[in-house]
Amino acid sequence: MAEPMRIRAKLNGDTVEVKVLIRHDMETGKRKDPSGKVIPPHFIKTLIAKCKEKTVLDTVMGISVSKDPFLSFKFKGGALGDKVTVAWVDNTDDTRTDEATIS
Repeated sequence: MAEPMRIRAKLNGDTVEVKVLIRHDMETGKRKDPSGKVIPPHFIKTLIAKCKEKTVLDTVMGISVSKDPFLSFKFKGGALGDKVTVAWVDNTDDTRTDEATIS
């Protein structure tokens, strides 16, 4: 099971700023371990963020994204107390969904 994401969502005027730290190895499949064996690819394929069941961010990722990626994005339409839900799926079909309350 993947570690929880750290999500912060803050309302500034009419715009919500969301910051997400994702704990994930993001292996490319091109590195080798100390014994010379190739480390298999393991990376996030898609990430979706929603607020009030409306998609506010829809991304496609790949092997070029660094380990433990950090995302920051803004959207309009959120209010204090609303929940922002962030979910990802990786190439091994592992998933993680977490949420934060807009403050």
